[in-house]
Amino acid sequence: METGRTGPPREDRPRYSDSYRGNRDESSGDDDRGRGRSSYRSSRGGGGRSFFRKKVCRFCTQNLVADYKNPDGLRRFVTERGKILPRRITGTCAKHQRELSTQIKRARVLAFLPFSKN
Repeated sequence: METGRTGPPREDRPRYSDSYRGNRDESSGDDDRGRGRSSYRSSRGGGGRSFFRKKVCRFCTQNLVADYKNPDGLRRFVTERGKILPRRITGTCAKHQRELSTQIKRARVLAFLPFSKN
């Protein structure tokens, strides 16, 4: 014995053809989903990243030392709101990022750098 529906298809349920979902007219403008990412990228004018430069640690390459007594040098690694920038933004290595964060915190305590924007 078969399970499921038996008999002829119900007439009150709409029947969709194969072209119902995939072949919509894109020029009608009724559906925004048809445009997708390609038109979004082309409207931005750049089309994505064409060249990516690897960030190198400034402290390693130039033999610099993070020092709490140099607030102008530390401001480069702090946002205007006072947050310490992460490694992926600044490009510093893990060793110097740890040292940099301790020097920034030390400069904050000694009032060389502000804790926040206010």
